[in-house]
Amino acid sequence: MTVTADEKSGGMTAFKRKDFQSDQEVRWCPGCGDYSILAAFQSVLAEIGTPPENVAVISGIGCSSRLPYYMNTYGIHSIHGRAPAVATGVALARSDLDVWVIGGDGDMMSIGGNHLIHALRRNVNIKILMFNNQIYGLTKGQYSPTSELGKVTKSTPFGSIDQPFNPVSVALGVEASFVARTNDMDRKQMMEIFHRAHEHRGAAFVEIYQNCNVFNNGTFEGLVGKEHRADMLIELKQGEPVRFGANLEHGVMLDASGEGVIVEVADVGVDRLVVHDEQRHSPAVAFALSRLAEHPNEPTAMGIFRAVDRPVYEGEVDRQLVAASKRPGPTDLAGLLRSGATWTVD
Repeated sequence: MTVTADEKSGGMTAFKRKDFQSDQEVRWCPGCGDYSILAAFQSVLAEIGTPPENVAVISGIGCSSRLPYYMNTYGIHSIHGRAPAVATGVALARSDLDVWVIGGDGDMMSIGGNHLIHALRRNVNIKILMFNNQIYGLTKGQYSPTSELGKVTKSTPFGSIDQPFNPVSVALGVEASFVARTNDMDRKQMMEIFHRAHEHRGAAFVEIYQNCNVFNNGTFEGLVGKEHRADMLIELKQGEPVRFGANLEHGVMLDASGEGVIVEVADVGVDRLVVHDEQRHSPAVAFALSRLAEHPNEPTAMGIFRAVDRPVYEGEVDRQLVAASKRPGPTDLAGLLRSGATWTVD
């Protein structure tokens, strides 16, 4: 629970998770990972303390995109793949709102891929949570852009031959200023990353490994299962060597070509390990860390890969509008747009 100043009354308002819960029955398949993400998200919003009426949640189409129905905030269940574009408009029109975008791997990495990468490269001040279950759930189990090679589904009966996207690598490749990965089994890490995403000025992209217990059940079990976590989850900690294992016996170093490789610390020494720096200007090392695993059953980096400062899109737009208002000629944009079919620009 967080206590924040209430601008309307001048008093103090305490927000709880229930303040961000709508009156709609949550309808996902029993056991779906979306439930834990929703609970973490609502809890984080309560801790942040932004009033519900100052939060907007925008989604596309898919199982995850039902989330705005369950939020006692402003919400838009928009068009397939276009949530980042709609959210860009909301952020530009209402910079006072906290704008969150919800979507799945099919919604954002397939039909919405173009909108996603441009929102990230522009650094629009929106927070994007991408639920990745590596399957199309709402349409009943077809392969998605993140499904692994050889994946047998209703639409790939002989196994997928498509090279899958690595969403974190995609985000880093387009110079996103904040990039992170977490999973639906780690409530603590999820909430910490959601907090950091909110604090970040600019576009924040968070990939969340999420189990679809109907059409892709257990796809991440070899990674997040209790008996596997120590040797499979590589937690990135700012300013520390990248190490993992029950006794931190494994580590990550860069080879001669700049690729990340997993080594035994006893063999190479701590000094040879990569020291994680999420604020490094170049995304190259973060990209190498994102490529450690090609499959969910390989050691995988989790946490914040990149968090750097870049000019925020809305601020640059406002700066141009102010500069334009000081030039000779009409300064009333709304009046100019309604003045006729043509006009002269000096």
